[in-house]
Amino acid sequence: MSTVPRSTAFLTDHYELTMLRAALRSGAAGRRAVFEVFTRSLPAGRRYGVVAGTGRLLAAIEDFRFGAAEIEHLTAYGVVDADTADWLASYRFRGDITGFAEGEPFLPDTPVLVVEGTFAECVLLETLVLSVLNHDSAIAAAGARMIAAAGERPCLEMGGRRTHEQAAVAAARAAYIVGFAATSNLEAARDYGVPSVGTSAHAFTLAHDSEAEAFAAQVAALGADTTLLVDTYDVHAGIANAVAAAGAGELGAIRLDSGDPVTVARAARAQLDELGAAATRIVVTGDLDEHAIARLAAAPVDSYGVGTRLVTGAGAPTAGFVYKLVEVDGHPVAKASIGKATRGGRKDVLRRLGPDGTAVADLVMSRPLADGSAPSPASVPSPVPAARGADRSLLVPLVRSGELVDGALVGAAGVARARAHHRSALESLPAGARDVAFGRPCLPVVFAGEGMRTSA
Repeated sequence: MSTVPRSTAFLTDHYELTMLRAALRSGAAGRRAVFEVFTRSLPAGRRYGVVAGTGRLLAAIEDFRFGAAEIEHLTAYGVVDADTADWLASYRFRGDITGFAEGEPFLPDTPVLVVEGTFAECVLLETLVLSVLNHDSAIAAAGARMIAAAGERPCLEMGGRRTHEQAAVAAARAAYIVGFAATSNLEAARDYGVPSVGTSAHAFTLAHDSEAEAFAAQVAALGADTTLLVDTYDVHAGIANAVAAAGAGELGAIRLDSGDPVTVARAARAQLDELGAAATRIVVTGDLDEHAIARLAAAPVDSYGVGTRLVTGAGAPTAGFVYKLVEVDGHPVAKASIGKATRGGRKDVLRRLGPDGTAVADLVMSRPLADGSAPSPASVPSPVPAARGADRSLLVPLVRSGELVDGALVGAAGVARARAHHRSALESLPAGARDVAFGRPCLPVVFAGEGMRTSA
């Protein structure tokens, strides 16, 4: 048994331990390093991304320890030698982490997370960092577009059966951060305080001798305000049975899961109204994404249940984040690879706001070097001149000397904070950012000394 409960140390790649072993031999392990996380582009047509998973990541880093069982496995299979095993036995991350607040919208080429410490302690975290942020941010970006398409109508997360069981929990968490009202996933409800909801499946209806009997049983158990699934056999007959079971003025909602949703919803609304069930809500489910939800804007739908397309990122299952070394012992370092070049040096990111409080650009600037040289925000070209109070720093402290700066960054408190921050941050973006039609990134990214980039 491991002496470290719930260790996350093996949620990594072999090659990180290969680098550690060699770096301990060369002496590079102790050099001061800065790694940055960024994406080179957004999925085609997306206006912005959303940082999500930060709270999960910070909790996982706290548990990133190598206990006796982990070290025994590594040595038994020759992954590490005795010196590396001794080093790992006392490992814990003691560096600093800054990053975008969870829920913050981001653009290409802006560092959303910065990890600083020794090369050895930082390099071990690469896979864990990317695994969490790439997945959760992809779900958050897709979910944010669905929320934008839904307008004031609630969206419910129902994707647990369409992905890995642990990914389902993370997906429900990310969806709630960007505005989903509830989830069907009980683990997300327990761990992160996400409200949970649930109706019934077609199997429940099929398990009874008739649809009317099934509906009567559900109403008897859950009350008339329950949601009845009315399309197991025939929607028109199903609605009639649902109203009969719960009462015209009492039935809470019906769920539609098949057919053309616009046509079926309109017919359902007309029938409900005719039966005196004007207050009964209509929930639509079944392979919805932001485009399907947008097409339903004029239909008489009250809420949406979203599953497969949400938990798979609506066609973009990763945010495309990379984890790159940009500084060693205070000196900038960068890749020069064709198509994968990086910008060296530790950076700051500011969001510039116009006179009306709407964001007009993200500014990326190098931190001062040993000689103190670095551009000031006012010297960076921008569509709007710098003004006092018009720049918001996007990189905020998360970890200092290995300790969380605030325990409320993780768990249910972290989710509530991220949800509130996302709502506030989204309001400052240009109105076109929330358009689900394909377009360019909603803000230009301005690099000190390089000028402005307006596309991914």
